[in-house]
Amino acid sequence: MDYQMYRFFQSIIKPIFELENIKRIVEIGADEGKNTLQILEYCSQIEGALTSIDPSPRFDKQALKLIYGQYLEVINDLSLISLQHLKHYDCVLIDGDHNWYTVFNELNEIEKYALHSKKMPIVFLHDTEWPYGRRDMYYLPDTIPSEFRKEFAKKGILQGQSPLSDQPEAINSGINNALYEGGSQNGVLTAVEDFLQTTTLNLSLHKVASHHGLGILTPKDNIKDKKIDTILKMSNL
Repeated sequence: MDYQMYRFFQSIIKPIFELENIKRIVEIGADEGKNTLQILEYCSQIEGALTSIDPSPRFDKQALKLIYGQYLEVINDLSLISLQHLKHYDCVLIDGDHNWYTVFNELNEIEKYALHSKKMPIVFLHDTEWPYGRRDMYYLPDTIPSEFRKEFAKKGILQGQSPLSDQPEAINSGINNALYEGGSQNGVLTAVEDFLQTTTLNLSLHKVASHHGLGILTPKDNIKDKKIDTILKMSNL
């Protein structure tokens, strides 16, 4: 299954970039670079800048640098380390390690930046619906403190079934998936909801259910909220 955020770019992400005059972008989780390429094309048109964070991206960094050098910075490290050192950004796209601990703390780091800079970046979060909205997965389990790491196994996921499965139709059997779905501190959407309960910032959460879910966190603004909702409706996703 294709879990990448790039499917939302043309109809949702780019129009919101244009609405908000986004120029300095952080991407967490680049994988093959499908979304990275789209963001770089946007940056090249508006003289923007992309910082792409991924410990092991599956694209040719040097080849992209030859084409988009002035617009691209690649950081081969964990997001929770890298975010602490970034100074200027308007937007963050989160599509990295899909577990509560990572996402909750990514949002906390972004909140620290917002309080310091007095401007909350727009945040796009992929996989806010099944299968990882309410279930953790771990690319690097040892990087998650044991008290926040669910029991996991490299077994597949079936929709509508909480325990992992050995059935051939189960998905993502080669990934470290939490044994069970639901409960506290489990999954991407749970992390977003918990963050919204603790943050001092006044934020809106916009949600798209298709393609495994997209969440969009924005500073609460009734006029812009309506414009973003219109973009989501017109996207037909």
